[in-house]
Amino acid sequence: MGGPVVASAAGTASGGLPPEFVAGFAETLAEVSASCRALSRGEREARRVLGEQAADAGFGLRELAAAHLAAARRAWPTLPGVAGARDAAELRQVGSAVLTALEAGVAALAEGHDRAQRHAVRRAEEARRAFVDDLLYGRSDPGRIAEQAERFGLRLADRHVVAVAAPPPGETYDTKHPLLRRAERELAGRFGDHDGLIAPKDGRLVCVVPTGQRAVLDVFVKITSAYRVAVSRPHSGAVGVVRSYEEALSALDLADRLGLTATVLNSADLLVFPVLLRDRAAMADLVRTVLGPLAEARGGAKPLLDTIAAYAAAGYVNAEAARRLDLSVRALSYRLERIAALTGFDPDDPLQRYTLETAALGARLLDWPSNPL
Repeated sequence: MGGPVVASAAGTASGGLPPEFVAGFAETLAEVSASCRALSRGEREARRVLGEQAADAGFGLRELAAAHLAAARRAWPTLPGVAGARDAAELRQVGSAVLTALEAGVAALAEGHDRAQRHAVRRAEEARRAFVDDLLYGRSDPGRIAEQAERFGLRLADRHVVAVAAPPPGETYDTKHPLLRRAERELAGRFGDHDGLIAPKDGRLVCVVPTGQRAVLDVFVKITSAYRVAVSRPHSGAVGVVRSYEEALSALDLADRLGLTATVLNSADLLVFPVLLRDRAAMADLVRTVLGPLAEARGGAKPLLDTIAAYAAAGYVNAEAARRLDLSVRALSYRLERIAALTGFDPDDPLQRYTLETAALGARLLDWPSNPL
């Protein structure tokens, strides 16, 4: 009786599911019905393996479970324990054993299917992480990178912009961070299939977007700018993506070193600073020559450096600069006089104030006076 049952169940597996994914299940139920035993460890593991194989072959858990339930339904009338039951009590006992085995078998299928899905997700994440590393660090052949990029929705022949979002202090952006999930969900909801790539990298979130889809980048920036996000200039090709990424990282670094308060940084707005730092020896000489005498002031150079920065940020308006420094206008005027007396550069003279301001920026970039020149 077991042979014909197996042939019937296997030959009618539905939903396009190959019969081998249901093979042996009717036979197992026949044995269970005859002895009212539970599924053995080996039988449960066999179902787990079939669940994994079905997932790897692209079949969903729903159709896999449905095929097993259908096989059980078709086999039920001819199961030895059912056909040979002497009374209703014995039939209930057989039915309970068969249903318990069916439940255990489907649960094992689900475990195997889920296991395969987790492995697939892990492999996909590893492939994505390796691609992001190769793309952003330029460590692979450009042709190979371009081929891989198309799998992730990027056409590297286009011009791209890169945004890098930094997390708040003490946090790290990774694949499980809710902000990444929110960004992916909102971008998919607004734009559907877009050509942007979002991925965590070194604790930050990176977004690579072609210039023709700037709206995607704008939404990403809005979502991630609660703390700070930097946006590069557009560049072309795989090498251009690397350059854009480095520009955005540089902008974040400059913001930290300069104490900038802006939450959205555009690399184009900060181009002057790499220029200033290109010749560090010359910049150090400027700081030493112009601002070195401030170290002789009571309280050191830092309060007077802060005064130069606040005065420039306030558009050289005394009342506004005093407000920013939480000083009286009279106290601010005294500080400006001390700066002029010590350095020989008058903050109220247009040309000399530019020299002071440039030197003060250089001091912040070089972290002077905390670090000696």
